[in-house]
Amino acid sequence: MSEELARRLWQRYEVVHDVVYFSPRAAEAAVALGLKGYWMGYFAFRAAPLGPVGPAPVTAVFFGFHRSRVGRALPDAWAYTTPEAAIAARESAVDAALAELAGPDDVGEAAELAWRAAQLADTAGRPLAAANQALPRRGSARVALWQATAVLREHRGDGHNAVLVSRGIGPAEAHLLKAGAGESDPDVLRTGRGFPDDEWARARDGLTERGLLDGDGRLTAAGQAEHDAIEAATDRAARQPWEALGPDAAARLLALLDPIAAAVAGSGLLPQPNPVGLRWGTG
Repeated sequence: MSEELARRLWQRYEVVHDVVYFSPRAAEAAVALGLKGYWMGYFAFRAAPLGPVGPAPVTAVFFGFHRSRVGRALPDAWAYTTPEAAIAARESAVDAALAELAGPDDVGEAAELAWRAAQLADTAGRPLAAANQALPRRGSARVALWQATAVLREHRGDGHNAVLVSRGIGPAEAHLLKAGAGESDPDVLRTGRGFPDDEWARARDGLTERGLLDGDGRLTAAGQAEHDAIEAATDRAARQPWEALGPDAAARLLALLDPIAAAVAGSGLLPQPNPVGLRWGTG
């Protein structure tokens, strides 16, 4: 199983998964639960499979957010709703969002293959993937497809975080490397992820001292090599579900995801550049 195939699959299922962050249907569902503001909805929906957790474990497992950003949403969200209600609401929201973009005949086979890959994923050491994998299948094929993408993208994300930790790259540094590669806007990442100016500046200075960023915040040659090594290690760590599924089924899923991802990307819901650092439509 090639690492390139694992990466191309991520570039498709990530687009499908991200409707939960950018579709107005998700925002409407969060408001209906009584959640206050975008970030409370974001953290409640994404953390719900973990149970009614507080900010410390969520900051740890999400990795990319400053503790103050998480602390403004959790545990307060659980005063307005429950994890079970948040899971049901996000399922309803993505069902409606994908129904607007892909017809029922477009997702059935993709849902079956993606669900199989998600259930075959080895989640040892991957808490967010494991929590999502434990959820039962329910609802439409669209919901099953989206829930499978939740398992697969958190499986990849958990592995990515482990790679970053092993290479001495903290959350702010990871964002700065992404921005230095031209994949995301540094100001959007800093403000969205809630990092104070002084902590952001210290992280940037540290990367500059390590020779990974130049004076303008762009990757140096050493920084590009570090960025590439992180991505390659992440791709290797993400291969396992696809190896378990098998190359023919994985290639078939890639082909099935192409038009669905294209419909989502072409809808204008997903910004470019984006916090994920994925250039939609590439690869």
